[in-house]
Amino acid sequence: MINITGLDGKEYVINSDHIEKLEQIPESVITLTNGHKYLVKESNDEIIKKVVQYKRRIFIGDLK
Repeated sequence: MINITGLDGKEYVINSDHIEKLEQIPESVITLTNGHKYLVKESNDEIIKKVVQYKRRIFIGDLK
């Protein structure tokens, strides 16, 4: 799960395993496998870093 910020400033938590694709137009659009789309403030690079950090925490067993 990663935290993202919508264009309205609200913070959301999404399951990173359900991300199908990322687009930058200029804000980022996250498309999930169920077809839902989210416009967020974070760049694609920031989203990818968050996913990698989350996966790293899972693999080392640090889920605090």
